[in-house]
Amino acid sequence: MTKYIISMADIPAEGREFLFSEQELWLEPCKDFHIEAKTKTPVEGRLTVLPQGPKSCLVRGQLEGQITLPCDRCNADSAVTISEHFDVYEEVGDTDEADEPRLFEEDGQVKLDAGAILWEQFLLALPAKPLCREDCKGLCPKCGADLNKGDCGCETQSADPRLAVLRGLKIPDKK
Repeated sequence: MTKYIISMADIPAEGREFLFSEQELWLEPCKDFHIEAKTKTPVEGRLTVLPQGPKSCLVRGQLEGQITLPCDRCNADSAVTISEHFDVYEEVGDTDEADEPRLFEEDGQVKLDAGAILWEQFLLALPAKPLCREDCKGLCPKCGADLNKGDCGCETQSADPRLAVLRGLKIPDKK
């Protein structure tokens, strides 16, 4: 992922606003996460960095825009609107072992990885199951036909398919 490192020494006590709209910030990492993002106008990220002390800051930001993702049911393109506001408090050394620190010291300076914060907030703003439309019927589990275009002709089961699994379970004998 592209790094957008901000030196805290460049930020006045009252804070400073930053604007991120470079296409690689949103589209290149999507490829790494196997998100098929197709958009000409990427989501724009704005954040304001407010120092809270020599080794801490408050990051207030927003993400606005649209991105096209595959529908969770039929794989057609679905336009997803991103509109997210967030507040994140960062402190040097305040991180889990698995995470890389977003506020860190390097060469005697405190620096903020704005790209990591924006990317994390972007992932949190994405819907878990994007749909091309609310009443999307999806694909037929037998033949793979798009059921939004009409019935495919496969036999439909009137009962819940989970019941067949339950009927097939064998209960062990009690001894």
